Amino acid sequence: MSDNILSLEGVRTNIAQYHILQGVDLNVPRGAVTMLLGRNGVGKTTTLRTIIGHWRAHEGRILFNGEDITKLPTPAIARLGVGFVPEDMGIFADLSVEENMILAAVSGPIDSARLEWLFSVFPALKTFWKSDAGTLSGGQKQMLSIARAMIEERKLYLIDEPTKGLAPAIISTMARALRELKEQGASILLVEQNFAVAKALGDTANVMDDGRLVWDGDMKTLATDADLQERLMGLSMETH
Repeated sequence: MSDNILSLEGVRTNIAQYHILQGVDLNVPRGAVTMLLGRNGVGKTTTLRTIIGHWRAHEGRILFNGEDITKLPTPAIARLGVGFVPEDMGIFADLSVEENMILAAVSGPIDSARLEWLFSVFPALKTFWKSDAGTLSGGQKQMLSIARAMIEERKLYLIDEPTKGLAPAIISTMARALRELKEQGASILLVEQNFAVAKALGDTANVMDDGRLVWDGDMKTLATDADLQERLMGLSMETH
């Protein structure tokens, strides 16, 4: 079996009259954190939504564990072991934290050991277990959104900007949870605007611009080359 759990080959996605993805070739190595980086509006979210089946690829192939999933509906892709955390969180505000988690555990009752692990990385979930999700703070809602994707062991997690708009303390909590998930052997494809988080978590990096991949390589290479960051993403920052 390939070392890549996911491969996109020449994927093009049109939304209405707009050509958003213009021939994306992307590999996600098994058991690693792959960063998908780039400026706003270059097609990163569309890439994730195309993989999970929310948008349909008009050309090209998407292979998951060697199986062609390009035309499969979203529930079938999820059943194969792909978890998705959208940028808009996708939680049910009028249900309790507990009910949100029960709904996310599609295979059956929640595994108690897995739940205890999630409580250890996101203590707020335990505190607000019986509270309506709508009453949580923004950071707590984001934790719930990530925890819902993690409640069952997935082969691949697609996560869209998990730290967007969060306070630094919550960002470090989120980063720790993702690192522990990786240590369990998970494969993660992560869209992230916070370069410090990308640097801390990423094994490999792919940079998009205008619906295409313009660079791929080790995250370490990108993290230590300020000129490359500036050229690819318009970042001007000190790298320490």
